[in-house]
This record gives sequence, structure tokens and C-alpha cells, in this order.
Amino acid sequence: MSPNVKGALLALIAFGLFATHDVFVKTLGAIYSPIQIVFFSVLLSFPLATVMLMRDAKPGTLLPVHPWWMAVRTIGAVITGVSAFYAFSALPLTQAYAIIFATPLLITVLSIPILGEKVRLPRWLAVIIGLSGVMVVLRPGTTDLELGHATAILAAVTGAFASIVVRKIGAEERTVVLLLYPMLGNFIVMGAALAFVYKPMPIEHLGMLAVISVMAWTAGRFIIAAYQTGEAAIVAPMQYSQIIWASVYGLVFFDESVDLGTAIGASIIIGSGLFIVFRESRAGTSENTPVLRTRTRIGTPSTFRVSGLMTSGRARDKIAPEAD
Repeated sequence: MSPNVKGALLALIAFGLFATHDVFVKTLGAIYSPIQIVFFSVLLSFPLATVMLMRDAKPGTLLPVHPWWMAVRTIGAVITGVSAFYAFSALPLTQAYAIIFATPLLITVLSIPILGEKVRLPRWLAVIIGLSGVMVVLRPGTTDLELGHATAILAAVTGAFASIVVRKIGAEERTVVLLLYPMLGNFIVMGAALAFVYKPMPIEHLGMLAVISVMAWTAGRFIIAAYQTGEAAIVAPMQYSQIIWASVYGLVFFDESVDLGTAIGASIIIGSGLFIVFRESRAGTSENTPVLRTRTRIGTPSTFRVSGLMTSGRARDKIAPEAD
């Protein structure tokens, strides 16, 4: 089995786990506030984070090198987590995924002011076409837009912002620092808000929250392994396999069917995202390859961020140094 095939398979497993994770989020979201779900999923992730911290042999403290950027990233990650969890709870899974899949397009836009990236006409056209796909999914004027749609859009925007910040500072920050500060931010903010929304949870629901945490953590490990094994241009598009899982899970567990508008809009968004990924994988087209180096799951407060890994070692070498 070639490294690229192995990397793709590892990524498919990871995103399959994430899609399954979202089924649990949606199930609990019908009963509990996303604030409560985020709080307990983060709380139950701290033992796993402790294990990661114990295994990290890199010298240094847990103080960030770039505290202000870390604060901005933490705020973005907190907003992304609760927004995405609400979107998964309130919208059909395929519709939530289709909107959140706009994240790579927004990363391309944000790379201009934050990374100084020069985006040429082909990628601008891909961004415009991809964002028009979001409008096809939303269909304003013909469908009732709900809070779930707004939170899905917000998750895409803040997720892209948090990802691009990690791309900017990831080479100088420890991986555990990039992970722990958003977790602490979620724990503090959601803990403070929990008093207003808390509902007692039976043991089986706490067990589901534990499953959410373990799945997110395990999937994050698989993503890292995928990027370490295969080329980023091969691994990154595997994220879009979640739309297949969402279609199946939505039909089986929630009696959701994929309407034509969502299918067309999702196809436009995915096609634009794939164009940007493969465009960036070509040598000499971009200085920073911001999408390839920030391609990771958003919306899960306890998930690894791949970006820090992508700025050093073998994974960095697998991306064209100039890609745009």
C-alpha cells in the first residue's frame, strides 16, 4: 500500500469517526443546550489532554509565545465549538456540513490580511463560486432561515479565523499549548454559562458525552497520522467524505432526506474547495498554502489542530513549499 493510499484511508477513518461523533451531538442537542454539551465534552477530554502533556518531551512552558494571537484563536475556537454544535443539533446533518464546508474558502480570504498571502484570480473565482454554493444551500427568500443556519455560517467564519491564526503562530507554539488554551477557554466560558441552561443528565447521556470526547480525540490522532503518511493534497479532500456519512446517518437515525438545493449547493462548495486544495498543491502558486496547512476539523472543542504539526518535520515536507 502506497503512503498516499494509506494516508487517504487514515483520513477517511478519521472523518468517519467525526461524522459518527456528530450523530451523538445531534442526539444530545435535541435535549440539552450546546453550552452544556460543549462543557462536558471538554471536561471529559482533560484526562486525554493530560496524557498528551505527559508524553510531550519538547522543552518549554505552557505559556504561549504569542499570547494575543493565542487569545484571539481561543475566542474563535470557543465561538466555533458552540456554534457548530448548535448547527448540528438544529439543522439536517447534510445542510450543516454543506455550510461549514465553506471554511476553506474563508481561509483563503483571511490569508490575505493575516498571512500576507497573494490570492490570484483563479482562487478568487473559486471562492466566489463556492460562496454562491452556500447561497444555494440557504436559498434566502424561498426557505425560512433559522438560527441553525446563522450558527453554521458563524462556525465557518470563526473556524476559518482560528485555523489561519494557528497557521500564523503554529511554527513557534507547542502543540499542547495550541490544544489546551481553547479547551480552557471553552471550559471557563461554558462553565460560567452552564448555570443558565443546565439540565440533569442521566448516566447514559454522560456516557454519550464521553464517547464524543474519545471519538474526537481518536479522530484527531488519525488525522495527524494521515498527514504524516500521505501528501496533504491527497489527505485534505477526504474531509468531504463526511457529506456521505451525513446523508446516510441523517436518513437512518433522523429520517432526513437530502433536498436538491442542498445537494447542488454542497457540490458547488466541495468543488470549489477541491479546486483550491489542488491549486495550492502545485509548486509556485502560493507562498503559504494556507488551506492545505490548516485543513482540519472545526467545531469540536477537544480536537487536535493539524496546523502546528504541518509547520515542521515530515508533514511540512509533503507540501509544496511554494504553491497559488
